[in-house]
Amino acid sequence: MTHPTQAIEDYALIGDLMTSALVGRDGSIDWLCLPRFDSAACFAALLGDQENGHWRIAPSGVADGEPCTRRAYVDGSLVLESYWETPDGTVKVIDFMPQRDTAPDVMRIVEGVSGRVTLHSTLRLRFDYGHVVPWVRRSEGDRVAVAGPDSAWFRSEPPVRTWGEENSTCSEFTVGAGEKVAFVLTWHPSHEPRPAPVDPYAALEQSLADWREWASQCHYEGPYKEAVIRSLITLKGLTYAPTGGIVAAATTSLPEELGGVRNWDYRYCWLRDSTLTLGALLATGFLDEARAWRAWLLRAAAGDPADLQIMYGIAGERRMPETDLPWLRGYASSAPVRVGNAAVDQLQLDVYGEVIDSLHLARSSGLPAERHAWRIQLALLDFLEKNWRRPDEGLWEVRGPRRHFVHSKVMAWVAADRAVRTLEGDPGIPGDVERWRAIRDEVHADVCEHGFDAERGTFTQYYGSRELDAATLLIPRVGFLPPDDPRVIGTVDAVREELGRNGLVRRYSTEGPSVDGLPGDEGAFLACSFWLVDALHMTGRGKEARELFERLLGVCNDVGLLAEEYDPVAGRQLGNFPQAFSHVGLVNSALTLAGRDVAQ
Repeated sequence: MTHPTQAIEDYALIGDLMTSALVGRDGSIDWLCLPRFDSAACFAALLGDQENGHWRIAPSGVADGEPCTRRAYVDGSLVLESYWETPDGTVKVIDFMPQRDTAPDVMRIVEGVSGRVTLHSTLRLRFDYGHVVPWVRRSEGDRVAVAGPDSAWFRSEPPVRTWGEENSTCSEFTVGAGEKVAFVLTWHPSHEPRPAPVDPYAALEQSLADWREWASQCHYEGPYKEAVIRSLITLKGLTYAPTGGIVAAATTSLPEELGGVRNWDYRYCWLRDSTLTLGALLATGFLDEARAWRAWLLRAAAGDPADLQIMYGIAGERRMPETDLPWLRGYASSAPVRVGNAAVDQLQLDVYGEVIDSLHLARSSGLPAERHAWRIQLALLDFLEKNWRRPDEGLWEVRGPRRHFVHSKVMAWVAADRAVRTLEGDPGIPGDVERWRAIRDEVHADVCEHGFDAERGTFTQYYGSRELDAATLLIPRVGFLPPDDPRVIGTVDAVREELGRNGLVRRYSTEGPSVDGLPGDEGAFLACSFWLVDALHMTGRGKEARELFERLLGVCNDVGLLAEEYDPVAGRQLGNFPQAFSHVGLVNSALTLAGRDVAQ
């Protein structure tokens, strides 16, 4: 059974700070992993078809794929309201996941607004990424689905007519103005007893109160506040509350090119995101989240510096073997669908700089010091001193040969620079400041000699290359060179000209023999486009920066969410969704335009 492929931007996020679901404009939940972000999906229609699991609620007679009339998040929350206007009347569906007590719940409350509208619910549970059809039976007046380690209970309040049809659970009911019907789907391990049912109506009120209390902590009062708060709520929604880890995205294998093979699993935590994420949280007043993210980072970075990974699981897990799921056709037939990420085994020297930069930022921003944090940094610095000259796979996890990537060398400079700043600011802590000044100067000279194309006046992607890399836009932000340095201005202009696509920015060129060793193309990378906003502003081109930022706001979908990439020709979002890195970029660019220092 198939249904029309919805655009990536047609989805909205709901979640409970341990996992999340994607709700389409057509009223179908097409992606849900339980009980964690990185667990197997029980709704995987996003990457296959309806037989791989989904749950749709819509007025009877509305065709598959037909969208609701309008939708929006309730202000300051991750509670979604979708309105359907029909000839018989208007209804709204409220979708949310309350912060869990013992078990994850997906709640959908249907409320009549006017007239009398008959609605249909179709629930297809398919465990193990849409592969396993569970055994469904009635129990205690509700439905329970069981397969292997997974069990899910399905109930409604008040009870409505429900029946089984084609390995699905179907319901039909009618609501008038002011009438409500709530559906609750609850997961738990199949060997454990059923969790106590949660009142969906009380849970809605508590969820709204929880989210509004959290959002009220935001200190940002500058322009574009609505977009900033929505991005911060999205980052919170991508946070695994027990550990403080923030996943890069809620999904796996949404393609960077429709029909292509650039499909990766992003349900993990990347060290590359650490400094920019921490800066966004600190600058907007979310100190608890900043502390939790730093704590996650310290746990991840602990151990032998030679074993530092570029990414970890949400609880700090180190292993995430990459496998394909052949029974899923892929979003818009973009195969393979991958689970796990082989890039975990890559050498990316930039992460040492990013970890040290993050811990320096936390310290300089006034977060209470962790006694062991400096010892971890010293160990990372010792490793980097011996290894910064090595080639690596670089920030973008290329699957081609290792190279001397300019960004990796710049971040080695950042590590040395932050060590010098820390030792200068606190002479009482152990460390040889002169040693790190010398290393900082050595790295700086090496980058300027080998990573700069004097003929074109721009930093390149790697030593000896004529290719460019949008990551060099970060050179003034990290303080490697001042914004008014001609080499910075030349790099900004070259990246905008050569990597620009209808005004937005690609990470690097995929034309000809690509550095990443992969076939096909990809869209404009939204985080890099926000970096261009920052670089334009820092180099004195504020009007151009603001114009680009407002164009990027126009890329947000109707509920303010961004994927990883964007195709400016087709007008489609691409890549995993919603993407934390894109939303961090939005927040930091808004802060930059408002004159707020995101700080180093």
